[in-house]
Amino acid sequence: MKRYNFWSPLLLIAVALITRSLVTNLGLLFGMSHEAASNIAIIAMIIAALIMFNRLTKARRNRK
Repeated sequence: MKRYNFWSPLLLIAVALITRSLVTNLGLLFGMSHEAASNIAIIAMIIAALIMFNRLTKARRNRK
């Protein structure tokens, strides 16, 4: 476990959960049903996690 970065997975989880709650709240604010807002929030959460993962791995590849 030499040189393992503990912050990357925690940051990835935090970004995904914050994105999910933000999109759910915005959807409910604009009058969507809870189920529809939750479904759109899950899609946004997955997209945000993929973008974040891509940026983290790209930075790690450039550093080596």
